Amino acid sequence: MSATLQPGAGNIRAAAYLPSTPATVLWGRLPCAADEPVLRIEPGTEVTIDTVSHEGLLDDQCSDPLAYFTGHGVDPRDVLADAVEIVATLTRDPADGPHVVTGPIHVAGAMPGDLLAITVLETTPRVPYGVISNRHGRGALAGELPRGPGNVSVFATVRDNMGCLPVVEGGERVIEFPLAPFLGIMGVAVAGDERPHSVPPGAHGGNIDINLLQVGSTLYLPVQVPGALAYVGDPHFAQGDGEVALTALEASLRVTLRFDVVPAAEAVARFGLLDGPLVETPEYLVPTGLDRDLDEALRRCVRAALALLQARWGLDEHLAYAYLSAAADFDISQVVDQVCGVHARIRVADFDRVAR
Repeated sequence: MSATLQPGAGNIRAAAYLPSTPATVLWGRLPCAADEPVLRIEPGTEVTIDTVSHEGLLDDQCSDPLAYFTGHGVDPRDVLADAVEIVATLTRDPADGPHVVTGPIHVAGAMPGDLLAITVLETTPRVPYGVISNRHGRGALAGELPRGPGNVSVFATVRDNMGCLPVVEGGERVIEFPLAPFLGIMGVAVAGDERPHSVPPGAHGGNIDINLLQVGSTLYLPVQVPGALAYVGDPHFAQGDGEVALTALEASLRVTLRFDVVPAAEAVARFGLLDGPLVETPEYLVPTGLDRDLDEALRRCVRAALALLQARWGLDEHLAYAYLSAAADFDISQVVDQVCGVHARIRVADFDRVAR
């Protein structure tokens, strides 16, 4: 992979560049309508953003990314200066989430009723390492793992576009798996003056952890406040559906995103009435379902998929239900963020004849 991307260094694709500094991030909370934007853009603008992972910054990691990562053999020059500055400058309430969230970004003309479309154009790892953690009494096997009383943070290295984990602690044999970078947090501000906790996702998006949001994919979110006030964070190098241990391969990314506004009438014509996040990849339309109960999250996702099929292609409800059962996959996005997520993959190519 490329050299460590310190703030402002290396290739920056877009003319608009947003670094993560104490003045441009929130730590553990998401923006609300009362927050002032750190950047103002026109629809269609591309923005390059240096995101910062929370791993290595938290209390159980000494609140000292330089000490934490050099303790794992990382050269001090490969520890990100913005991560060090954020920890040195900001104070995080232990009751808040762990995530470093960059924004908000005001998108001119975006109004409630519209959709904000965030398209991922480029994702570049900023460092050659990351961390996978099991902590906070959460994860799919909370109360069973971790086995001991302490938290577990597993340091992972990156080489040749692969993540590397040891087979046994301290051993030389490693498991290799491909990187597939994406942002776990992409969202819009909520109405009112109360900043949401960064962990549970919702209609605003936030910590949705859908690993399909890689280069070439677009996230559509119902705008809740004028200007949308978009934000991003929780960068991942890779994540399996479910994210069962609590985190996946978490590490900082430089991303380039395009922000577009889909007017309300056009949004309804294309997707029906959305009340939550929708993903579009080159191959799939991906409706979502969110709830604290995984079974209810699945039911909500099925209802969202039915509504999408009816609005987009005019299917009778019972035929849409049959199609989903025969041809769509319903995947668990994550089960570890207080609110569980399910997303469906609907192949757009299946409807080529209908579209004609």
